[in-house]
Amino acid sequence: MSAPTTTAEGGFLDRYFELSKHGTNVRTEVLAGVTTFLAMAYIMALNPIILSDAGMDFSAVFAATALAAAIGSAIMGLWGKLPIAQAPGMGLNAFFAYTVVLGLGVPWETALAGTFVSGLVFLLLAVTGLRRLVINAIPVPLKLAVGAGIGLFIAFIGLKEGGVIVNDDTVLVALGDLGSTKVQLALFGIVITAIMLARGIRGAVLYGILGTTVVGVVVGFIAAPEAVVGSVPSLAPTFGVAFGALSDLLTLDLALVVFAMLFVDFFDTAGTLIAVTKQADLLTPEGELPNGNRPLVSDAVATVSGAVLGTSTTTSYIESSSGVGAGGRTGLTSVTTSLLFLAMLFLEPLIFTILDHREVTTAALVLVGLMMARPLGEIAWDQWEIAVPAFAAVIIMPLTYNIAYGIAFGLVLYPIMMVARGRAREVSPTMFILAGLFVVYFLVRTLSFS
Repeated sequence: MSAPTTTAEGGFLDRYFELSKHGTNVRTEVLAGVTTFLAMAYIMALNPIILSDAGMDFSAVFAATALAAAIGSAIMGLWGKLPIAQAPGMGLNAFFAYTVVLGLGVPWETALAGTFVSGLVFLLLAVTGLRRLVINAIPVPLKLAVGAGIGLFIAFIGLKEGGVIVNDDTVLVALGDLGSTKVQLALFGIVITAIMLARGIRGAVLYGILGTTVVGVVVGFIAAPEAVVGSVPSLAPTFGVAFGALSDLLTLDLALVVFAMLFVDFFDTAGTLIAVTKQADLLTPEGELPNGNRPLVSDAVATVSGAVLGTSTTTSYIESSSGVGAGGRTGLTSVTTSLLFLAMLFLEPLIFTILDHREVTTAALVLVGLMMARPLGEIAWDQWEIAVPAFAAVIIMPLTYNIAYGIAFGLVLYPIMMVARGRAREVSPTMFILAGLFVVYFLVRTLSFS
């Protein structure tokens, strides 16, 4: 791709985000930011729904979600300098609502305090370099497997949300109703997006989303919103509540809750950062994350900010890979996504109209998942000590609907298989420690949350 030539692209934005160095330009980065936003905007509806089940105010969580996503994405873009957006994480919000609050009977105020503390611990680990040290200790084959596994996971999510695959009590999942308009729209989006990708059209993922939406409106399946702009919801019911509940954390059970939040998000974030930077070809020659500790510090600050605002753990989003697939390579992509989340504060009626139809983003998730699965070819499948942990990481993620579990199985099996093969000296001490911690985590989780 040729270097940018316009004045704007050769000026401040080009210098600050190093657009020319990464072979990109303002138009591509903005387009990528919009694509990322469209792929992850569903969180604006799902997060308030899930957390309101825990007794939190729906409108306040809506505002907190938008602001946490805007702040987190802006920090990652402006300081972390990566095309990775952030928002309250799916899975972590379910853990917050259904396990901690509804399952253990912990008040949501205390759960927010736990989220705040876990964010502070993240920050400490990131600033001291320990978090980056742990992530960089993961061997390259597992890094490749993690990226591919996440690709399969988000493709599974896309197919599920589009109705292409559905729940089946006999065989777990089955093919959806091909006669339904929802499924037809999802399949239409996949086909036209794939065709545009095959023809090398930049922004194909975004155009596929928009094209599917337009077709849905034309056939009468997607209704035009009755209103576009609404009033900004108040944060008063949730803002700062975490501070008043910090003293409630001084019990063993709640300490375990904080530990679980920390543990799951630690490796969920690690997998996402590795996968997206790998896809964008931004990893260092040694396979490490770029820009030092900044991406990890950015992620930690986002979690702390989100907890203060009134939402569960804010984390880096794998849907950022959609923006990378559309050409995003710098922090300008994340800044664009940040501004769009900020705008959502004023567009509540429009958001809920669009997000009632997740099939319009099915193609983005499925085809980006395909892109992320490419590194599977680089794994030494003829070596059992590599193949077993790699396959475990890949297959566990979509089947358990949990990225962290896939990482855990891979990291536990890797040192076991390497020792069995007589290659123990090639395994770093950090890997043995991680494997042991994962085993302890699952034992504690089984005893405490069963």
